[in-house]
Amino acid sequence: MLEVRDVSVAYGAIEVLRNVSLCAEPGTTTAVLGANGAGKSSLLRAISGVAPVRSGSILFDGQDVTQIPAHRRARLGLAHAMEGRRLFKPLSVQNNLRLSWQFGARAVPWPTALRDVYDRFPILAEKAHVPSGLLSGGQQQMVIISCATIRSPRYLLLDEPSLGLAPIIVSQIYEFITDFAQRSGIAIVLAEQMATLALKVSDRGYVLRRGRVVQHGDSCTLLADSAASLTASYL
Repeated sequence: MLEVRDVSVAYGAIEVLRNVSLCAEPGTTTAVLGANGAGKSSLLRAISGVAPVRSGSILFDGQDVTQIPAHRRARLGLAHAMEGRRLFKPLSVQNNLRLSWQFGARAVPWPTALRDVYDRFPILAEKAHVPSGLLSGGQQQMVIISCATIRSPRYLLLDEPSLGLAPIIVSQIYEFITDFAQRSGIAIVLAEQMATLALKVSDRGYVLRRGRVVQHGDSCTLLADSAASLTASYL
């Protein structure tokens, strides 16, 4: 289980998160929703150890990791796919995947791990030896998510995986996210601006507004709320 307890984050004098709490259960997807600037990325960065925590605590299966640096959190099983399509773009698709696999727990042998990726996203098998910087935006996002999942993580953070993608690609990626959470039994935390889309594929949702949680609950309940209620949280 991944727990965030009353976490506040500030960059200098600017406080971007204030007393945020969240719980992500194994085998489920937890959506973090909100407008641009609401604090979604900062929350994920705090969980992975990239952003400094001013107060509060972060726990992995009951272990307090608040003071543990990012690289050690990764060794504890955390994978963080940041927004911005961060790949080694001169490297081929396959070399990006291999580098990520080598950095992880290596719970699955390399040939098996690679075959699993290509089975999920056949287009990546076709592009295996193409520099990743030459791929389309959707194909790059498939590589990024595969680089995170190939490491056999226990906790997976996904920041805006649908950003700038065509609807058909978004559907493929979200289908994979849902299946992966259920099949692998890991805890996924998904940051998204597109509330309806994220709530349809998640089990629980948290809505951020100006660095605070203003709504939370089961995704189906939040989705059933009036559109006006969610819209108000974004304003």
